[in-house]
Amino acid sequence: MKSEKWILCPICGNKTHSKMRDDTVLLNFPLYCPKCRQETLIMAQHQKIIVIKEPDA
Repeated sequence: MKSEKWILCPICGNKTHSKMRDDTVLLNFPLYCPKCRQETLIMAQHQKIIVIKEPDA
């Protein structure tokens, strides 16, 4: 059985509405946090999350 875990918000650390398995790969995924109401672009692979910082316009 593959392990699943909730994706945590990189800003406030609370659970989001998304889950991730061991074999999940996310590229440029807009992660929305319902608590802090922020949207963050992330990359995820092997249950490790990297926050993508966008350049300011």
